Amino acid sequence: CLTFTCVFFPIYIWQVACKELRNSRLFLKLLEAVLKTGNRMNDGTFRGGAQAFKLDTLLKLSDVKGTDGKTTLLHFVVQEIIRSEGVRAARMARESKSISSVKSDDFIEDSPKETEEHYRSIGLQVVSGLGGELENVRKAAALDADNLIGTLSKLGRTLIRTKEFLNSEMKSSEDSGFHRTLKSFVEHAEIDITWLLEEEKRIMALVKNTADYFHGKAGKDEGLRLFVIVRDFLIMLDKVCKEVRESTMKPAKMPGNREVSNAQSSPDSRQPPPDLRQRLFPAITDRRIDNSSSDEE
Repeated sequence: CLTFTCVFFPIYIWQVACKELRNSRLFLKLLEAVLKTGNRMNDGTFRGGAQAFKLDTLLKLSDVKGTDGKTTLLHFVVQEIIRSEGVRAARMARESKSISSVKSDDFIEDSPKETEEHYRSIGLQVVSGLGGELENVRKAAALDADNLIGTLSKLGRTLIRTKEFLNSEMKSSEDSGFHRTLKSFVEHAEIDITWLLEEEKRIMALVKNTADYFHGKAGKDEGLRLFVIVRDFLIMLDKVCKEVRESTMKPAKMPGNREVSNAQSSPDSRQPPPDLRQRLFPAITDRRIDNSSSDEE
């Protein structure tokens, strides 16, 4: 029973991880944002107008840096979607009075006027929660697939050898209590192991279909590697969200090395903040198209 649980639980995680990936609206939204950003970067080239991309590309988003040498393309993508996610979350909260992925305190009825900063703050919370939403994908990536599949194969081979032993060396002892006990054990084990092998085949087919869904026609080993790619991307995303949050919390510097927070400055004296995306990735923002209708879905 212990071996049965140790084998079945991990392959079940693969199944749940596939479901999480295909049903995650936010993950698909991020992929859409990456695709749009890539097409804007490659506008006018043979790479422009792409309809899809391999998920390996997600791991390269941190390699492309802005003019400051620090801000990456992933920072740009996050900044692109957090406002629309904040607007969507606020709208859903007003409709349902609660939302699981964002603190309810952000949506109390007597909250301050919903400014751009307010929406972006809420949206950042939503995007930061993607790692929790895809928790089983992280678990699936950590599993030793080769060892697990090897264990299943070993169980099948052991069952065959035990049945052969029972029907040959033990045939002369059919009336013994040991023979009856072993025969009963083998019969029950055969049911469980056969079911496990069928489940493995079904779930591995599901993993491959999921990889095909994101990759087109995935290769032999692309299925389980999909979980590793997404896990590594989530690590990158967590880091970027933290950096974006910290950058928005830094107080503005005033002449004479004095610092003052936005809350202390008067409304009349506030100046609109510079668009860092425009400054750091001008080639992309210059080609920006209006995607507001799809961004807030």
